[in-house]
Amino acid sequence: MSTDQTDLPENQLQQKQSATLIYAAFIAGLCSIIYELLIATTVSYFMGDSVKFFSLTIGLYMAAMGLGSYMSKFITDKLLQRFVIAEILLGFIGGISIPLLYFTYTTTSLFYPTYVLLTLCIGFLIGLEIPFLTRLMENYQVLKSNIANILSFDYLGALIATIAFPFFLLPVLGIYQSSLLFGLINMSIATVVLYSYRKSLGKTGKRLQLLTAAMSLVILVMLVFSSQALKHWDQMLYNGRIVHSEQTPYQKITLTMSKDDLRLYLNGVLQFSSVDEYRYHESLVIVPMILADKPIKRVLVLGAGDGLAVRELLKYPEIEQIVLVDLDARMTQLAKNNPHLVDINLASLDNKKVQVVIDDAFVFLEKNKQAFDLIINDLPDPNTISLSRLYSKQYYRLAKSNLTSDGIMVTQATSPFFVKPAFWSIVKTIEAAGFAHTYPYHTNIPSFGDWGFVLSTLHPIDLIPKRPIENSLFLTQESMPSMFVFEKDVQRIDVEINQIDKPVVLDYYLNSWRYFSD
Repeated sequence: MSTDQTDLPENQLQQKQSATLIYAAFIAGLCSIIYELLIATTVSYFMGDSVKFFSLTIGLYMAAMGLGSYMSKFITDKLLQRFVIAEILLGFIGGISIPLLYFTYTTTSLFYPTYVLLTLCIGFLIGLEIPFLTRLMENYQVLKSNIANILSFDYLGALIATIAFPFFLLPVLGIYQSSLLFGLINMSIATVVLYSYRKSLGKTGKRLQLLTAAMSLVILVMLVFSSQALKHWDQMLYNGRIVHSEQTPYQKITLTMSKDDLRLYLNGVLQFSSVDEYRYHESLVIVPMILADKPIKRVLVLGAGDGLAVRELLKYPEIEQIVLVDLDARMTQLAKNNPHLVDINLASLDNKKVQVVIDDAFVFLEKNKQAFDLIINDLPDPNTISLSRLYSKQYYRLAKSNLTSDGIMVTQATSPFFVKPAFWSIVKTIEAAGFAHTYPYHTNIPSFGDWGFVLSTLHPIDLIPKRPIENSLFLTQESMPSMFVFEKDVQRIDVEINQIDKPVVLDYYLNSWRYFSD
């Protein structure tokens, strides 16, 4: 036989209610950080510039929390009911925040207003929580113990959230399902408070229980059908049929197929189209290979987890070893196992000459002790703060220290037409890193437009091919020298050097692309 709340002695009832409020503080801290991280991550995925949007999200969040805390002092009656209503609203709005952002991004022009409004609403409701909880706890503890307990459990929840987000939620559930799940977890605050205080709340409590159940049911239904919704919205972002999509700890990988055109996207940004990727990868690999004064035997490839650059390198029998370094193990696993990728990379990563290392490029260069004849930087564009460091003077200095004295480094360097300041900043940064000779070049890639590269050495080289151009689908002996000629509208301009503590290339890149995308 169960014991009803009315049968509990007064001291036990107070202990139960006090524990309920402690639980509420813990869950509040947990959910508040998760919502903030989810919103900032989602906007960064869609719009790029993670520094800008994380900073903006934190600023809006904190301002709204401050306003919520300030406004709480004007709420003097029915405190418990108002706290429950705030939690119901917070659980529902926070839970559907990411689905709503997906919807507005793919179907409307209201993405920015929705992002700002959601951030302000969630921040305001979170700002109400601690003042409400502190005042509710006055019935059970003295002020100093009251505040200490509420804040300590709130901070503990926040700590767990910051650990769970990168190591579990993002790679396992993804941002969409995590939002819905934590909406339900947030709703549990209203559920346990309504149960613990059901006697004192009376009919009001029953009405709030129905509201909690209804809101939770909506979120639960959205969670159950989240896979279908994600497939639908993901498909709206791409022209081709999605044949693979997954969220890794580092990025969202998407493969699409349209007729014979396989495309790879990382965080929604196109990395290659199988229709013309050969123009990019041949420019990246063949140019340094045929300009080298001496045979190249050891090659380091940084990035290029899709295996396409390695495919080109394996055409040269004199190469004895290729070390491929990529941060994301899932990318290289897909390159080895996905039939669509294997079909175009020719199973290059399974070749006995190839060693795959899962590591950060910067960290690998710091640890490596063996010099390479050729270093290929086939890295994503510098559209985030973490990627911009791989285009910094400090990074290129490390790369230089990993080269043989007569070695060559080549870097993909974005578009000299669309993001001209970023391209020439990369050139200037490589020069500042100690490379005595840089040779910028470019070619047309239909999927990307005019695309640039930088060949760098410690000694001068002749730009006349040292060997016949073989196994190329578009390069010829006669056409290759023209790649090093820049037309008037893409010629060198005065820009700053990119450094870790001053990532100017990020601003150059984002500002230039924004001009062409508006």
